[in-house]
Amino acid sequence: MTELARLLADHGPAFAQALLLTWKLTLMSFLPGVALGVVVAVLRLLPLPPLRAVLTVYVEIFRNIPSVALLIFIVFALPDLNVLIDYEPSVVLTLTLVCSAFTADYVRTGINTIPGGQMEAALSLGLRPMQVVVAVVLPQALRSVVQPMTSLLIALMLSTSLASQVPLPGRELTALVSRIANESASGMAAFAVAAALYVASGLLIAWAGAALDKRVRILR
Repeated sequence: MTELARLLADHGPAFAQALLLTWKLTLMSFLPGVALGVVVAVLRLLPLPPLRAVLTVYVEIFRNIPSVALLIFIVFALPDLNVLIDYEPSVVLTLTLVCSAFTADYVRTGINTIPGGQMEAALSLGLRPMQVVVAVVLPQALRSVVQPMTSLLIALMLSTSLASQVPLPGRELTALVSRIANESASGMAAFAVAAALYVASGLLIAWAGAALDKRVRILR
């Protein structure tokens, strides 16, 4: 029996569970991250300079701070402020904040691609500014950023490896590889399996994103 076959025979179920946890962390971070990012992008449209300045700082901070540094702050610094967050929610919060910052930036870019005449026409029909944003601007902006959001989802899925830095009850792929490497001589084979699962997940997301983009693409 080859090393790879022996590894899969011994740890096949563990790899399946680790992959499911990776997907779980990805979705738990991506969905609220996108929702928060859209809200931030919309609020930055309001003619309130102080609010726009605060949200711009928010986006720049969480778009540029290393995810691992943010996780360390949440896990180890917040308890000093009497804010205790469990390990899994800490990972999800970290990825959600990063995802929201990039989403807000992408959505803002999508909004900037919409001709101003459309908004003027909607306002002339009697729609309120927020109705124009929700009914006219956002649908087109979201349709125009499917590709960058697909790349963000792939990056977020890969960033779930952050969970290997904290003692979660379960192990995602990177944490599982570290455990196997520490307990046996099958570290390289375990890495190869985990890498293949990451690549397969990324290709699946890319395929789904391309199909969605083709379906909703706006031809100009």
